[in-house]
Amino acid sequence: METFLYGAAFVILALLGAPLFTIIGALALFAFGSADIDSSAVMVELYRIGSNPTLVAIPLFTFAGYVLAESKSPTRLVNLARAVFGAVPGGLAVVALVTCALFTAFTGASGVTIVALGGLLYPILLKEQYPERFSLGLITTSGSLGLLFPPSLPLILYALIAKISIDKLFTAGIVPGILLLVILSTYAVRQGVKLKVPRTKFDLRTALKTAKEAGWELPLPVIIIGGIYSGFFTATEAAAITAFYVVVVEVFVRKDLHPTKDLPRVMRESMLLVGAILMIIGTAMGLTNYLIDEEVPAKLFAYIQTIIANPVAFLIVLNAFLIIVGMMMDIFSAIIVVVPLIMPIAEAYGIDPVHLGIIFLTNLEIGYLTPPVGLNLFISSLRFEKPVFTIVRSTLVYIGMLFIALGLITYLPQLSLWLVDVVGAK
Repeated sequence: METFLYGAAFVILALLGAPLFTIIGALALFAFGSADIDSSAVMVELYRIGSNPTLVAIPLFTFAGYVLAESKSPTRLVNLARAVFGAVPGGLAVVALVTCALFTAFTGASGVTIVALGGLLYPILLKEQYPERFSLGLITTSGSLGLLFPPSLPLILYALIAKISIDKLFTAGIVPGILLLVILSTYAVRQGVKLKVPRTKFDLRTALKTAKEAGWELPLPVIIIGGIYSGFFTATEAAAITAFYVVVVEVFVRKDLHPTKDLPRVMRESMLLVGAILMIIGTAMGLTNYLIDEEVPAKLFAYIQTIIANPVAFLIVLNAFLIIVGMMMDIFSAIIVVVPLIMPIAEAYGIDPVHLGIIFLTNLEIGYLTPPVGLNLFISSLRFEKPVFTIVRSTLVYIGMLFIALGLITYLPQLSLWLVDVVGAK
């Protein structure tokens, strides 16, 4: 009875809006206390992760992404993409998809992309005669589209929690990420033709001019991805180089941000996200430690084996479960709490840990958009001052396409693993 009352109290606190990390931390303390284990056990795993040098990549990449979002680089990149792809049917919509994916990869937070780029891209789409519903759905969907591309924070955090190579996970996400972009871009092009959206005639002079204007930002993906896979530096060193490069370019070369007025503010805002991640890690790892000590994954696997006989059926159930998780939890909490539980079960069914990571993150990417409580639906509703129901209707067709991509990613593991084998990522 006492346990039931405590459980009910935790549920009520969550419904009242208590921060998730406080609920997780309280659950961990209660669990260890019930087992007569000292509460210091909650922080043991945090110490292990905190001593991992790879953790430094999270604040550095987050800071770099926020600097880019606060500068005028989104405008420069959008202008370049419009100049190059404007002549293609649906070209501006493709530009929105690619630009948002790029910024989500750097910031690791889909809400930042919707807020920062939505105000720039949404009016342009309407001005170019794209329908409102199409435009709302496109921007809302694009908010989480870059989570599979390096240097995405969820990729780094997943690798840390799952104890797998960051380089492998970075590599594995590229082809599935491109697949998502291609499927959505194909739809955008088709709609551009169907709706007879006016195109911008390609002009070489304009393209060269916008390329010159964006010349400092364009090398960033090459520096990060090329540097890591060529062996010049590690993911952590890439984060430091990226942060340094971005600050020099946006503060001292472009002068988009003032070194004493803007830079401290951007640091503070970006570190709020990092601090939230670290607080979630500290509380959630304590809870997962308890669950692992109590052999919960083994017991779950034993139960699942009695009702699911093969990996195909297991993956169907796993995808359904992860979509619900993606709706109910932020991506960082979901990674820390759920990954240690499902990894042993998935490996017992013969699923590669790297492939599982891509499946996991793709599901959570879709969960951000899934009604009734997908986070991006509410962020987009606030940003564009539209009813949530309007946003939901706008995103349904995009969600359908993402589910098709999820099916391909889930049941064609070579989409994730082929490039890993080719590159020989370690």
